[in-house]
Amino acid sequence: MSTSNGYRFDPTILREYDVRGVVGKTLSAADAEALGRAFGSIARRGGGKRIAVGYDGRLSSPELAAALQRGLNACGLDVVLVGRGPTPMLYFAAYTLDVDGGIMITGSHNPPDYNGFKLILNKKSFFGADIQKLGEIAAAGDFEEGSGSLIEHDIFEAYVERLLKDFRPGRDLKVAWDAGNGAAGEAMVALTERLPGKHLLLNETIDGTFPSHHPDPTVEANLEQLKELVLAEGCDFGVAFDGDGDRIGLIDGQARVLWGDQIMLYLARDILAERPGATIIADVKASQVLFDEIARAGGKPVMWKTGHSLIKSKMAELDSPFAGEMSAHIFFADRFYGYDDALYAAVRVMNIAGTGAESLAAYRDSLPAVVNTPEIRFPCSEDRKGPVIDEVKARLAEAGADVTDIDGVRVKSDKGWWLLRASNTQDVLVARCEAANDADLQALYGELGAQLRASGLEPPKI
Repeated sequence: MSTSNGYRFDPTILREYDVRGVVGKTLSAADAEALGRAFGSIARRGGGKRIAVGYDGRLSSPELAAALQRGLNACGLDVVLVGRGPTPMLYFAAYTLDVDGGIMITGSHNPPDYNGFKLILNKKSFFGADIQKLGEIAAAGDFEEGSGSLIEHDIFEAYVERLLKDFRPGRDLKVAWDAGNGAAGEAMVALTERLPGKHLLLNETIDGTFPSHHPDPTVEANLEQLKELVLAEGCDFGVAFDGDGDRIGLIDGQARVLWGDQIMLYLARDILAERPGATIIADVKASQVLFDEIARAGGKPVMWKTGHSLIKSKMAELDSPFAGEMSAHIFFADRFYGYDDALYAAVRVMNIAGTGAESLAAYRDSLPAVVNTPEIRFPCSEDRKGPVIDEVKARLAEAGADVTDIDGVRVKSDKGWWLLRASNTQDVLVARCEAANDADLQALYGELGAQLRASGLEPPKI
């Protein structure tokens, strides 16, 4: 154990769910090495011997991977390098290889100059206070000492085979796919080559400059290419992925977007047909339609906090087979490992579309009609985020409102519901409203706005 001079990270890179920054400004190879030493020290003290490492297609990722490896090796840990691919491929390694944890080098859906690290230890998410602990260990120079080795383990073929394992043959489908030049590209090619039907691929070449569009399928503007292809070729549906392949985008045969909660319900009904009464978890941003329809399908809906690490932990606690977020992180413990893999989610969508009588477009048309705002984000300083939520909560309690307060406040009334919560990753408050019609939606947003003004904030116009 070393008590040498400590190392200080830029405090902005130690986030709630991961470590992330701008390469050359807040994040460097030296940070990667120090992170390896700090995380490696925690792993060693827990009896760990081997850590899997993977990386995405960003231009800075190979250099950060090499530095991370040096840090882990310096703690006496062996590094099992699984190579370039999507984040779920690293998760697959962490769950199936003889390793004690894993680190994925990825900037996710952020711009090209970002990069970062997603961490897993003993098959559990490493987040929150654990990530802050990395900063404390590094600052104190409290590192384990040793000399580990590098083991290169190409897991790509095993990963693709695992994606195919749960495919259910049905009628042949025509599907359009867009990897957005992200890390899922090569796996998407290998997967679709082995699936029946016709598959039309966009932006499958991994390119860390993201030349075609930003790799975030939850922003509709990034789906324009995919929409055009679906309509031009008469596809059954289209699938898109974010930069590291853990979030899915989905459009129907009419090129209409299915949002995270709509994708969830489509998949949840299929699971509940086999597992009646199962607990299905969704975050507080999801539509009331989702929770009502899960109950109608015989499931037990549970609303939980936003954040992929928080959702994964709640799944394990409640033994839930399926969960998801509005951000389109979709988690399967049903026949899978309980983490978010967008390629796997796409296979499960194909199972339903290929074996059921209803098209994805018909499913979308069958949903109860509601109107809602997009996710509204507005600036609020770090030291005011929490107090504003507390002030709003106190006023609502005094007024006798119907409030769910597991993550901010979600207020339900005969008009619909509105949500206000503090972001875990940025200096912003996040709001959303949903109602049966535009008039009620405006009324709900008016209620939300009145609460914000009472706390000295001006809501943006919608």
